[in-house]
Amino acid sequence: MRSSLEIYTVATGAVRCVWQSDDLYEAPNWDPDGKSLVINGNGLIYRIPVTGGEPALIDTGFADQCNNDHGISPDGATILVSHKNGDEGSVIYSLPATGGTPVRVTPAFPSYWHGWSPDGGQIAYCARRNGRYEVCVSSVTGEGEVQLTGVNKDDGHNDGPDYSPDGAWIWFNSDRTGNAQIWKMRPDGTDLTRMTHDAFVNWFPHPSPCGQHVLYLAYPEGTLFHPRDLDVGLILMAPDGSDAREVLRFNGGQGSINVPCWSPDGTEFAYVRYGPENA
Repeated sequence: MRSSLEIYTVATGAVRCVWQSDDLYEAPNWDPDGKSLVINGNGLIYRIPVTGGEPALIDTGFADQCNNDHGISPDGATILVSHKNGDEGSVIYSLPATGGTPVRVTPAFPSYWHGWSPDGGQIAYCARRNGRYEVCVSSVTGEGEVQLTGVNKDDGHNDGPDYSPDGAWIWFNSDRTGNAQIWKMRPDGTDLTRMTHDAFVNWFPHPSPCGQHVLYLAYPEGTLFHPRDLDVGLILMAPDGSDAREVLRFNGGQGSINVPCWSPDGTEFAYVRYGPENA
């Protein structure tokens, strides 16, 4: 087994396996109707029922080099994918959730989608601009890009932006103070606030739709960026930064929870656990 798609229930701590594969699959999103998950593998995008079964291919047209930065609109009608567009690298594209012809969203590149505002009007993404990775926002059609981080040269690497359920905050990770920690800011980049203060290397924060939790991935101290196949923890904390606790430990990392992975009611989250690379 290389990839195990699993669901964790917050109230009980129970884990159930949805599907396993000998191939590499990543980054589960939960459909807003609560019935299925969207994952990527081999450059393509698939949908699988939360009750299990075989993944069904979503037609993404020419976008056949999709990475693990994809997500579903709040109304469930649209999927954004991050597709390697030749020498440009990753570019964000939009297509119907049922499949169809991709339409380019981000004029500038590389760009990696990460979050959708609750009202469906804005997106947040990680993008290399002026030689560094920064958090940017724009309309869902790519108009009016605003770079929210990187005002100062010592702002470090900024990644993994995701909106709070009320749209008041964008959560993200940044190594501006050393090892990557969890931060939040307003959607206009103001009120920058550090939310974790520990020796772990923390990535990919995801506020729950119910507003009670923030989930993030904790790497061992000294980890550079966000590799796969390390002993990692999934941490739940309250939105004010209190009550941080590890709820799972497993072989994972890159691809485990890169993108929003909560159930619509915030009672469960999906993730990918990895087996040995050569299994």
